[in-house]
Amino acid sequence: EAAVKRFQRRHLLKDDGVVGRNTREALNASIASRIDQLRVNLERARWLAPAFEYQPRLWVDLAGYSMVYVRPSGERWRSRVIVGSAQRETPVIHSRVTHLTINPSWTLPPTIMREDVLPQVRRDPGYLERRNMQIINYAGQRLSASEVDWNSPGNIMIRQAAGSTNPLGHVVIRFPNSDMIYLHDTPSRRLFGRERRALSSGCVRVEGVAQLAQMLLEDTGSRQELQALKSSSRSDIQVNLPERIPVSLHYLTAWPDENGNITFRSDIYQRDSSILEALNQ
Repeated sequence: EAAVKRFQRRHLLKDDGVVGRNTREALNASIASRIDQLRVNLERARWLAPAFEYQPRLWVDLAGYSMVYVRPSGERWRSRVIVGSAQRETPVIHSRVTHLTINPSWTLPPTIMREDVLPQVRRDPGYLERRNMQIINYAGQRLSASEVDWNSPGNIMIRQAAGSTNPLGHVVIRFPNSDMIYLHDTPSRRLFGRERRALSSGCVRVEGVAQLAQMLLEDTGSRQELQALKSSSRSDIQVNLPERIPVSLHYLTAWPDENGNITFRSDIYQRDSSILEALNQ
């Protein structure tokens, strides 16, 4: 039982000592496949070299469902994260954190609006009102649900007001990228208890993100206090960081843990095979 638990920890599985389906699949992986996995991730590590030039202090380990923030003192703050699903992958990104949004509203991205929300509204016209969602045209005017042809809605935006049910929670950590990805809070904190957390629509939900945001403020010399900002009645409060913090979102399906033991992760986005094929040519 103890050996099974050690094995499960090395494969990011629930360490309950029970050989269930996921544990059995990992046990049955061949030595050759694990060697191939190491080759693929050694190649990925080589790609990471440019990121070290600006010494990222925020590392988001997508396949490992975790993140670490290295503070100027050298202290390491670690947390669990929820990443994009296999259908809505979180991309690899190297950027710098520029600002925070406190008490954010949420403007639905086109994919979520098209694939998730519009089908719901077509079945149930009261769907938006119950979720405190507003319809806005591109001139900035609010519309009622009855004014919109939901089979062909045209140029509209749907925005959910700030509050306890907002999917972004109370804090968003923003950094420039072309995929509209950011780190954020969530009201669904129970999901952090799952062993496999590829559950989001692409952005990264961070457990304890309020603590992380306060550390970013302190470590960059900001005088702002997160709790005071959160307590404000205002929404979408933008707080610029005096110093930009390097951030790296990376994807590694095999990597050493804190003790130097290799952990093997599930290839949630099925990216390993194409790299292996290229290495074998």
